[in-house]
Amino acid sequence: MHERFKALVLRLLKVPAEPQAPAGSPGSVQVFRAAPNFYKLKLFLWAIRQVFGFVGIIIFLTIWHTTVGKKVPTGVNLIIDVSELIGVVIFLVQIPFTYMLVRLDYEMRWYIVTDRSLRIRTGIWNVRESTLTFANIQQITVGQGPLQRLLGIYDLEVKTAGGGGGGGGHYGHAGHGASMHQGFFHGIDNAPEVRAMMLERLRHLRDTGLGDLDEAHHEEAGAPQTSTALLDVARELLQETRTLRQVMG
Repeated sequence: MHERFKALVLRLLKVPAEPQAPAGSPGSVQVFRAAPNFYKLKLFLWAIRQVFGFVGIIIFLTIWHTTVGKKVPTGVNLIIDVSELIGVVIFLVQIPFTYMLVRLDYEMRWYIVTDRSLRIRTGIWNVRESTLTFANIQQITVGQGPLQRLLGIYDLEVKTAGGGGGGGGHYGHAGHGASMHQGFFHGIDNAPEVRAMMLERLRHLRDTGLGDLDEAHHEEAGAPQTSTALLDVARELLQETRTLRQVMG
């Protein structure tokens, strides 16, 4: 049942089954997924929302039928009763549907790391995919809230220099500004080890000078544009000088 529902949702929303690995050596590709306890946390939060929704419906029905409903004409009361029935049916129908979406949101999280870059893809309705290169990474931090500490899971955050770490691929959706500057490995259970691995690859990349080469490449790429602009200004100045001579002569 779950696999059929998953295949149907992915086909309808045109979500690829899994992302391609980012730039890097083929042998350096490592794939990380959210831990099972992250799914338990998402499921717990979903259950709380369902309980609050159920309690809200009960409170509304109780207040309506004990106070307000007695003052409403019979015809209107009948319409209200039908609306209440429809509301209860919608609430019951959404329970298995939203549960499956929580499961898919957990399963469709991809954190891929190579020796040169990393790629993160999350989401079902709003698919967000971002690629960051190690040459632009400035900070890698590990965070853990109270519930995460209880479940033994972490959030790993990667920040880049001014969002220059790579373009985010979005399947038919607008990108979020934060995704251009940072990436998150949500709900992993080995964040300290992943951070240590990333720092080691970052040190290796900078020791080989590849980061400096990238910067030099950008500088060289910008040089012709600067030279062209100065040449245009010089030409305009020469033309103005010639015009002034003609006027003075």
